[in-house]
Amino acid sequence: MTSIITSKYTTQMRIAELIEYNYNLLLLFPRFGLELGVGESSVAEQCIRQGVSPELFVMMCNIYTFADYMPTTSELKQLDIEQLLNYLSRSHKYYIDSRIKPIEQQLKSITGHCSLSHSAVLQRFFSEYEQEVIHHFTYEETTVFPYIRTLMARKEKQAEYDIDIFKNNHSNIDDKLSDLKNILVKHLRGIGMAAETTELLFQIFSLEEDLSRHTFIEDVVLIPMVQQLEQRIYEHK
Repeated sequence: MTSIITSKYTTQMRIAELIEYNYNLLLLFPRFGLELGVGESSVAEQCIRQGVSPELFVMMCNIYTFADYMPTTSELKQLDIEQLLNYLSRSHKYYIDSRIKPIEQQLKSITGHCSLSHSAVLQRFFSEYEQEVIHHFTYEETTVFPYIRTLMARKEKQAEYDIDIFKNNHSNIDDKLSDLKNILVKHLRGIGMAAETTELLFQIFSLEEDLSRHTFIEDVVLIPMVQQLEQRIYEHK
C-alpha cells in the first residue's frame, strides 16, 4: 500500500515517488517536455538531465497536489521566468489540443442524439467557451509574455503597460464550463448514452479543476515574479 505524503515535495525526492503519490502529475510531463523512463532518478537529476528547472517542476507538483500549498517569496526567487513562460505556453497548447478538442468531439457525438434545442444550447455554450479560452490565451501569448520578455531583455518598463494591468483584468476561464456541466447533470436525459455522458462530465470536471490550478499559477507565481522584476528595475533607475 502506498504511504501518504503529508508535506510538500522536494527536488531530492525520486521522481517516480512523486508519480506514485499523485499519478495526475503525469499530466505535467508534456508541459515541461519531460520524458518517462526516469529510473531511480531524483527530481533534480531528471530535470537537469532534460533541461528543466527542478525548482519550477517541483513547485508545479506541489500546486497540483496540495490544496493549501502557497509558494513563498524565497521559492519564487529561485525560479527562472523564461522557463515559467515556456511552461505556460506549452500548457496553453495542451489545453486546446489535448483537453478541449477531445471534449468538443465527445460533445458532438452526444448532441447528435439530443433534441435540436438541447443540441443547439450545448454546442453554443461550448463554442463560446472555446473562443473565450482562445482569446484569453492569445492575449497572454501576444501581449503579456512579450512584455515580460522585453522587461527581462531591456531591463526597463514600458510606460504604457505593466503587470498590474494583467492582474486587474485576469479572469477565470472555467465559468462557462460550470454552466455546461450543470446542463449535462440536471437536464440531459433519455438519450441512451449514459457511459458517454459520464465520461464527458468526468473530462469537464477534470479540465475545470486543472484550469483553476493554471489560473492560480498565473496569480501567485507569474504575477508576483514580474512585480519583483519591475520593482528591481524601478529601484535601479
